Amino acid sequence: MSEILVGYDGSPASEQALRWAVRESTLRGLPLAVCHAWHWPYAMDPVHLPSADTVRRFAENLLYKGVFEAESLAPRLKVRSVLHRGPAAAALLHEAAQATLVVVGARGGEGFPELRTGSTATQVAEHALCPVAIVREPGADGPVAVGVDGSHAADAALAFAFEEAAVRNRELLAVHAAPLPSDPALHEGAARTAGALLQRQVAAWATKYPQVQLKTRLVHEEPREALRAAAEEAALLVLGDRQDGMPATLRLGAVSSALLDLSPRTLVVVHPWRRS
Repeated sequence: MSEILVGYDGSPASEQALRWAVRESTLRGLPLAVCHAWHWPYAMDPVHLPSADTVRRFAENLLYKGVFEAESLAPRLKVRSVLHRGPAAAALLHEAAQATLVVVGARGGEGFPELRTGSTATQVAEHALCPVAIVREPGADGPVAVGVDGSHAADAALAFAFEEAAVRNRELLAVHAAPLPSDPALHEGAARTAGALLQRQVAAWATKYPQVQLKTRLVHEEPREALRAAAEEAALLVLGDRQDGMPATLRLGAVSSALLDLSPRTLVVVHPWRRS
């Protein structure tokens, strides 16, 4: 069953993620699953520790609030509720087996306030087999931006980004960051090679989505800086999760890992083996 899955814990970040997920479900014509995970509050004073039933009822009420909000935002949207006991990341990864896209807030209601991206969002982005959206404030009218580097992961990111630009009726900005070699004599050849790679990788997707207005950008700087700059002007940023040839033990590439914290906009991480 294809659906959009969103994590909800009542925090401001999860409220923002819920609104984003409702819009995404509506645009794609997919049902929405609202997931909340609860756990036994070990850290509380044992004298005032509520019963497991009390905590569960509180969790059910919180989940009902999220479902009610989703249904209020989109009355025709099919919404189902999902309640799990245990860590939020584990619950979302379990439910992600049925999802087309997982949506999470950048930070949940717990954790360290100085971290821009919480552990749940990071773990889900690392391990989910479907694309994961980490929601932050969108740009007002910006394009969908996507990183291109010639890899299989970039192809998967392009597939998602073109589809997203099509359903949102937004321009697509494809960015390839290719630092120039230290030898100035090699600059012209390196720039031509990088430009050809960019055009070659986007060509097939541009043919498949002729309705999407495509803009390409070749920049000669480090990828994380180039993509962070692109995100500043974008509604959201789409990245493949890792480059070809990286060790299998690394769940996210260095650029994707850095942009989890650096991206000022909603970031979508796409795995090269994502389901179509």
